[in-house]
Amino acid sequence: VQLQAYGGGLVQAGGSLRLSCAASGRTFSTYVMGWFRQAPGKERELVAAVHRSGGITVYSGSVKGRFTVSRDNAKNTVYLQMNILKPEDTAVYYCAAKSSSGRYYYDYEYDYWGQGTLVTVSS
Repeated sequence: VQLQAYGGGLVQAGGSLRLSCAASGRTFSTYVMGWFRQAPGKERELVAAVHRSGGITVYSGSVKGRFTVSRDNAKNTVYLQMNILKPEDTAVYYCAAKSSSGRYYYDYEYDYWGQGTLVTVSS
């Protein structure tokens, strides 16, 4: 599976962005999809994950209620709608795919990674 994330950019605090991640291949629906982020000097962390059918979603505590993860298996695409953005959301955002269930928070569980897209939130 090849993943390509896009949609990042510069936004003011309180604004919104939607990230997209397009996947190649015919097996997209068999993967759990995750969004991770890495800020300068910090470890990579899970932002959100969505199960294969889209019926189960997981969020980090810092984004719950502000971000929404979704997927369209017909389009081989996963989305991250980010609202009420804060300067601390500034990071490179990565999409990732894994074939196993559970353990959403561990980046080493993910098999495939996109190239990352930069989100910068100004105060």
